[in-house]
Amino acid sequence: MKSISPTDGQVFASFEPLEPEETLERLARTHRAQADWRRSSFSERAHALLRWAELFEERAQELAEGIAREMGKPLREGVGEARKCALACRYYAEHGEAHLTAEAIETEARASYVAYRPLGVVLAIMPWNFPLWQVVRFGAPALMAGNGFLLKHAPNVTGTSLALERMAREAGFPQDLVQSLVVDVDQVPALIADPRVAGVTLTGSTRAGRIVAELAGRALKPTVLELGGSDPYLILEDADLDLALEACATSRLLNAGQSCIAAKRFLVVDAVRAEFTERLVERFRASRTGDPLDEATDLGPLARLDLRDALARQVDESVAKGAVLACGGVVPAGPGAFYPPTVLTNVSPGAPAWSEELFGPVASVIAVADEVEAVRVANGTSFGLGAAVFTRDLERGRRIAEVELEAGSCFVNDFVKSDPRLPFGGIRDSGYGRELSRLGLHEFVNAKTVVVA
Repeated sequence: MKSISPTDGQVFASFEPLEPEETLERLARTHRAQADWRRSSFSERAHALLRWAELFEERAQELAEGIAREMGKPLREGVGEARKCALACRYYAEHGEAHLTAEAIETEARASYVAYRPLGVVLAIMPWNFPLWQVVRFGAPALMAGNGFLLKHAPNVTGTSLALERMAREAGFPQDLVQSLVVDVDQVPALIADPRVAGVTLTGSTRAGRIVAELAGRALKPTVLELGGSDPYLILEDADLDLALEACATSRLLNAGQSCIAAKRFLVVDAVRAEFTERLVERFRASRTGDPLDEATDLGPLARLDLRDALARQVDESVAKGAVLACGGVVPAGPGAFYPPTVLTNVSPGAPAWSEELFGPVASVIAVADEVEAVRVANGTSFGLGAAVFTRDLERGRRIAEVELEAGSCFVNDFVKSDPRLPFGGIRDSGYGRELSRLGLHEFVNAKTVVVA
């Protein structure tokens, strides 16, 4: 496996994949380590999580530099990602015991209660776009619950994957409880089928989610799937445009637009569409694209050349179907997987920018007449990860977010983001199950009924 810089296309590291028998030996060791860890106290688990948090903070710059080289994320975003991991570790260290304490239920028996016990070893199949956060938002609650996990990370962030394993050991988690598997995807089916794997979590494409769900279903393994999204942002006629523009641009350009919960479709009512579009274009044009290791860079390259080329094809096809380029849309000359911040207007049904997930810094501005049409277009998708609405009328916004919009996370006057205190996940083609909060902690536990007669 080779690490190729998305900035200049040069190979800067290589890794030898594990043979199948080596992979199974790693699984055996994690299975043994978890058998002991499941009997550890909450305080032992919390202590290791708190030390993990300290390591994320102490090494934030180092981790960010590695991520920038591997997948092109600007340094300050990588530092922020590492610090967010520390936040999640601390949340579960401080609240995990309360979320996992047995719940007494009054019955005719002498005692009856629900105990939350770990399932075992979880296989985590993780993507490259947030190579620290995607792992920790699953891993911190899984470890606090008494589980262990095997990490099959995306090949282009292998260095980060191995760093996470080393940091887990340094934090005080038992040797082999957390292991990074440098393997090709063809080893995944055997791992899912192995009885020593108790569950599977995947963050990735809808296609990958269907494959993993089918494999796990055959083996009767619980799964959590966080998949793609085409998040709609409703800009109503009474929106605070200053606030809306900053939130929308930030969400769409963060991580060069490579986020499942990035703002992707901007449904703007006719009354404010011209002003919103003009100012959005100005904001996109002002973003500084360049070397992710340069502190002044706002937007790095996309993670790989093939991803950049796929995005360019989606934009070109959308233009061929009537969309208009307000800015960007031209692949720059030179090395690297760069793609300019792009705004498409006049987007209509049939164009990829209307119905597909565009995983890059491309905003689709879609004209709607009013709130009713905005909600209809927002929900007219197979996805259902996040959504946002911008209006000065907070009760109106709350009603639309809670009742009208069909997605796992709906925000009013802010862009969609994850928070350790709140559940995170989607519906429909965006997956199922929840990460984070108390709900995420309970995804990989056995809710065991105990009755003492």
